[in-house]
Amino acid sequence: MVFSIIASDSKTKARTGILKTKSGSVQTPFFMPVATKTAVKYISADDLDSMGAKAIISNAFVLSLRPGVPIIKKKGGIGQFMSYKGVVFTDSGGFQMYSPALYRKSTDEGVVFRNPFEGNDLFITPEEDMHIQLGLGSDVAMCLDTMPLIEHSKGAVAEAVRRTTLWAARCKKEHEVKQKKLESGKKQVLFGIIQGGVHEDLRKESAKALVGMEFDGYSIGGLALGEEKAEEYRMIEVCKKLIPESKPVYLMGAGNPLELVEAVSRGCDIFDSRFPTQSARHGTLFTWGGKVRITNKKYALDSKGIDANCNCFVCKRYSRAYIRHLVIQEEGAGMRLVSYHNLYFLQRVMERCREEITKGTFGFFLKQTRRRWSDYA
Repeated sequence: MVFSIIASDSKTKARTGILKTKSGSVQTPFFMPVATKTAVKYISADDLDSMGAKAIISNAFVLSLRPGVPIIKKKGGIGQFMSYKGVVFTDSGGFQMYSPALYRKSTDEGVVFRNPFEGNDLFITPEEDMHIQLGLGSDVAMCLDTMPLIEHSKGAVAEAVRRTTLWAARCKKEHEVKQKKLESGKKQVLFGIIQGGVHEDLRKESAKALVGMEFDGYSIGGLALGEEKAEEYRMIEVCKKLIPESKPVYLMGAGNPLELVEAVSRGCDIFDSRFPTQSARHGTLFTWGGKVRITNKKYALDSKGIDANCNCFVCKRYSRAYIRHLVIQEEGAGMRLVSYHNLYFLQRVMERCREEITKGTFGFFLKQTRRRWSDYA
């Protein structure tokens, strides 16, 4: 089995488990820093190791353009290419369908993208997407999907669900054919992506269809895009009722501390987002007492670290005053320090979730989290 549950919380849907991949295992719940082009912005592989990031996610479509699948495959896959020892996920590139610079059009057959480097058009079918992700050597791959935005009509969302379902079946078929002769321990894991916006009936339709295809795990896509948090959490609950408990659940794009713990309480296991590093670069830092706007003038002479309860090297060594100066000046060194702190912090939040679930005290931690980070509600 790809996923096994170690412990569950008696009062919520939270659970901790082990996700097994060809490169190793990682304990859930966990948060993945986003390494779109095989690098987390301003963060090295050594940084990822030291903060305890056991998994990252890269973008398959972007990497297929540069440096290209042949180069990464020849170097042993994404992990070896970037000297990272953890588990590597790849996204299919469906998100790039909302980039005007990249997207041309899509049909039931596939997606036409514009190559921004050479100007030519690229036709990506579900089958080709699987070839790309297998060639990149990631441990966990995503099906090609169509992700509707929150402002799209229900009709457009329904069409996205239909096409996502169609593509998922083709992805799974091709993925199985290409890995048929491999031993189970050497196979790439494949997740189907549930869409449906904030429409309960469409979420149910998408979830039922993908569960019927028996994927290794299930991603919940098209959320954390600006919809009301109550709607996001309700859609998670709708999907979770239909996903078998034995399957890992990946909430795509979620990254603020409260959102993560709320999602864990509803049974989600895996997360990724650019939110923590983007927030850091704009001066918003996560602490155990709530968020800190480090660019605020009141920190200009503050000699304390960002967070007295954080053990990252940034908090131990550098003052708020210095960090504030670097961020205001947009110094690269400052961008690294604040990015590291926020990512380190989320690793500790996930660690606390795992510990509290195991101890049977997750409910109390959830209440604490709601008080500390109410400004993220």
